[in-house]
Amino acid sequence: MPNSPSTAGRHGAATLTDRTDDRPVYVIGGGPGGLAVAAALRARNVRAVVLEKSDRVGASWRGHYDRLRLHTTRRWSALPGLKMPRRFGRWVGRDDVVRYLEKYAEHHELEVVTGVEVTRIEQAPDGSGDWRLTATGGRVLRARAVVVATGFNHTPRIPDWPGRDTFTGELLHAAEYRDPAPYADRDVLVVGIGNTGAEIAADLAEGGASRVRVAVRTPPHIVRRSTAGWPAQATGILVRRLPVRLVDRAGAVLARIAVPDLSAHGLPRPAPGLYSRVREGAIPVQDVGLIDAVRTGKVTPVATVASFDKDTVVLADGTRLTPDAVIAATGYTRALEPLLGHLDVLDARGRPLAHGPRAPKHTPGLYFTGFTNPISGMLRELALDAGKIAKKVSRAH
Repeated sequence: MPNSPSTAGRHGAATLTDRTDDRPVYVIGGGPGGLAVAAALRARNVRAVVLEKSDRVGASWRGHYDRLRLHTTRRWSALPGLKMPRRFGRWVGRDDVVRYLEKYAEHHELEVVTGVEVTRIEQAPDGSGDWRLTATGGRVLRARAVVVATGFNHTPRIPDWPGRDTFTGELLHAAEYRDPAPYADRDVLVVGIGNTGAEIAADLAEGGASRVRVAVRTPPHIVRRSTAGWPAQATGILVRRLPVRLVDRAGAVLARIAVPDLSAHGLPRPAPGLYSRVREGAIPVQDVGLIDAVRTGKVTPVATVASFDKDTVVLADGTRLTPDAVIAATGYTRALEPLLGHLDVLDARGRPLAHGPRAPKHTPGLYFTGFTNPISGMLRELALDAGKIAKKVSRAH
């Protein structure tokens, strides 16, 4: 039987099988996006059931590294209908995000069913316009609409580097990293310099690793999280709909003023403009210690990884390193193909073709949230999408 945590509201475990004839809206995923949509639907008197494959809401947040704090402000990270407490501070920590999500489900009396994984979504064969979900335990569920909120960072991805399987050191994905203690007095190579890789590298340098290098394929744009009290997120919100060239030029000027040139330390300023990179999917790195770590030599940028050879990592420029551990901050896949690849709703990268309230034309009633990484802040956009999806569902179904 599926579980139903105390934060899940009024309905027990039996509701999943006893009340499917109600044709609820099924929301797949109990993270911020799924919970926000469920709350917005409930506010419109639409029954929504959140299906979460783990045993608690906010499962992905519980697994993040210890020092993680939101790069978006508390104010612009709250979900619809419940503010984040002031005691969380301006930049909310991982554990407080988890507490907030638990409280959110309880506050809105959401119907959350845990321990159930949906494995296939398809249109009901009777032509009714309903949806049929296949889930663990042989369950077949019927829905008036489906919202997929399984997350942007779903399945850790480590490139299939030549010789990877021969590496005799420790190799792990950043998703497995928690704190620097296990790496004290060890030589560590972090692969990837997105926000996660940059923060882990700084964390290792501060936490006592004997040597920290970060392998860089494409130099990132680096911005201050806050400048004179003005958060970078606020700028992201203001410029989001401005012409790309204008934002690129403004970003270059701001970078020269606020961020030192690290070219002499192996981290040159990127040639493409900041917003041009954002439109390609590369969010700027918010500095939480990387700049100082690179300037002081505590973190050394090196070329990207080309291959492995037993105890050696071979870089693209031919350099050979023998680190004790390699932490791959190399991103995630959405892993949506098994769930709905047969519906022709994904692009070549496996991301939904439609997002928010815009359901694909040939699959009305199927919605997606949380599969973009906007410069204005993911949680903010999840909150906005929740209301739009709920409005569309309540009118169309």
